[in-house]
Amino acid sequence: MQAPSEALFLAQIVLLLLVGRLMGEAMQRIGQPAVLGQLLAGILLGPSVFGAIWPQAQHAIFAGGPEQKSMIDGVSQLGILMLLMLTGMEIDLKLVKRARRAALCASAAGIVIPFACGFVLCELLPDQMLPRPDQRLITSLFLGTALSISSVKIVAMVVREMNFMRRNVGMTIIASAIIDDTVGWVIIAIIFSLAAHGHVDARALAQSVLGTGLFLAASLTLGRRLVFGLIRWTNDTFVSEVPVVTTILVIMGVMALITQLIGVHTVLGAFVAGILIGESPILTRHIDEQLRGLVVGLFMPIFFSLAGLNADLTILNEPNLLILTLGLIMIASVGKFVGAFGGGALGGLTGRESLALAFGMNARGSTEVIVASVGLSMGAISQDLFTMIVAMAVATTMAMPPMLRWALSRLPLGEQERARLDREEFEAKGFVTNLERLLLAVDDSANGKLALRLAGLLAGARGISTTVLHLGASPPSEQIGQAGAPSSGAIADAAAGSTKAFEAGLGEAGRKSLHVALRAENGAVEAAVTKEARKGYDLLVIGMEQTIAPHGGFREEIARIAAGFEGPLAVVVSREADVERLQKRRLNILVPVRGNKVSRRAAELALALARTGSDTVTALYVLSTAGLGTAQRRLRRPTATRRHEESVLKDIAAFADRSGMPIRTALRIDIAPEDAILRQARLGRYDLIVMGVTRPASETLFFGKVAAAVLERSDRSILFVSS
Repeated sequence: MQAPSEALFLAQIVLLLLVGRLMGEAMQRIGQPAVLGQLLAGILLGPSVFGAIWPQAQHAIFAGGPEQKSMIDGVSQLGILMLLMLTGMEIDLKLVKRARRAALCASAAGIVIPFACGFVLCELLPDQMLPRPDQRLITSLFLGTALSISSVKIVAMVVREMNFMRRNVGMTIIASAIIDDTVGWVIIAIIFSLAAHGHVDARALAQSVLGTGLFLAASLTLGRRLVFGLIRWTNDTFVSEVPVVTTILVIMGVMALITQLIGVHTVLGAFVAGILIGESPILTRHIDEQLRGLVVGLFMPIFFSLAGLNADLTILNEPNLLILTLGLIMIASVGKFVGAFGGGALGGLTGRESLALAFGMNARGSTEVIVASVGLSMGAISQDLFTMIVAMAVATTMAMPPMLRWALSRLPLGEQERARLDREEFEAKGFVTNLERLLLAVDDSANGKLALRLAGLLAGARGISTTVLHLGASPPSEQIGQAGAPSSGAIADAAAGSTKAFEAGLGEAGRKSLHVALRAENGAVEAAVTKEARKGYDLLVIGMEQTIAPHGGFREEIARIAAGFEGPLAVVVSREADVERLQKRRLNILVPVRGNKVSRRAAELALALARTGSDTVTALYVLSTAGLGTAQRRLRRPTATRRHEESVLKDIAAFADRSGMPIRTALRIDIAPEDAILRQARLGRYDLIVMGVTRPASETLFFGKVAAAVLERSDRSILFVSS
């Protein structure tokens, strides 16, 4: 027997990667998914094409002994787990919840009907088509499941390409495919347990079902918090390269092993791990791209090319097998179409929407190939059945994109849906809606307490992960738990207990969703903030007692803290003598606007603060003609100029309407901006001025003359937002 060769293993990897990439590129250029090209690459390199043209060379490269095959198979098996983890990471449970009625109906009918068709078909197959005729039930269950699953990746690709991801029917299609995948992998895990026993054992079946149910329940409750905590701890603690990627891979491996130990397949553990990892608030776009690059660049082309390599299409030369394959494709397509169309109609979709749903759910793609590979490895299907399933996956995947594109292009856009899409597009470009992590640098002063309340209002409604960096002179053990020190529940109390209206809106669930990590630091304040800021935050909120310099402006210490953070910055200045009273009452917020990005973002943040309670917001536009000559003043007075300023306020009002919050507007003319702001704050009895400012390029923290004047002369609390 020939010893395994590392050179041959590398040659196999290089060939699979190269041909898989080229074929995937070719498929994408003609509007087909890349995974289809990778499958076809394996078919080209396998006995179907390469083996038929030059059998000696094909056999020399890919038909080695068991040890040689085990090397490439090991990469393929790891690839299955990585692909399922990536599929789980792409699943949006919020989307499923939003489209749950139609998606549940379509998915249920779209699973039951093709499952029944596949089960009946397998029961009618001759014994020579089965790997173990005495275990026909196992093969029937497996084939039924294979026919009932849809490919989330392929469906999402076409829906995203058509810009239908946020459309009602697009969300329903994706949600249905997600439910299909999830239910399918649970069923496959249970079938694997049955196959391991060789027959239907009621006790083993009950154990598998109960074990799977307990695993899913534990994963989606305790497991979610554990996974979030591990990823957060790794990101915040390790200093080596890509530690979060390592943690994610370890989580996937551990959960796959757990499912193996309870008697179901490892694919379920990898899939559920991906769902939990994808929901982690610490999973930044950069980390996601690193992990995705590893999977898409290495494991995906190898796995799918190897799956195509194992499919021998030369068996279709036999008329009986060709007829069976065509029948399998027909049964799979018709069964899925009828089930999904009927389910969509039951779920309240229109005829056109149900048609698009039925077309979209017919793509098997990558999911089908993974299912077939698992079935082949566990002995549930024969080599011929594997080839037939791969052929069915290729046929349905090629047919789905043009059919779904045609169906989606015929769907009109209703007024309600248009309004929702406009609002969501508006929110996607927003400043506050893209905040994922907050860092608070606070002490026990009034500034620190106000910063806690404002950050709590901002984070509480959205469940934003927040780190409170408590900076003081006393030891951490003494600070934490003191009457005036912020405990781990301080910001949650600020978020949920500020007003009764906010408590009613957020409730206990909102408090639980808000993560707070407390850090207590001594020594150099700026060094502590700089060290913590490296862990990745979207907004730094500073609330320190020593904020204003004796001669005006900000202290150098505040400037050094700001210099250590490259992202958006907010500085809190409290002018309230009774901080406890301010903590309990509603906020009356004034936000000066000028029509630029920084003032618009300040208005957005002010509205976000007010959204959690019955607080009010007023937008103030100041048109100053101070310092201009008489002729210039006359030029600034025409109606056209007034219309410009009023249009800015109307834009802010429209912004507030889209946010679902009321806003008042005010326009002041012929007065210096700082005087107008201070006068309006005094007359309107505002509690807080939110000012959008431009961050200086120099080391000195100077936000401009207007901001400096307001900081020096205002008797109202101020929040400077440098975005």
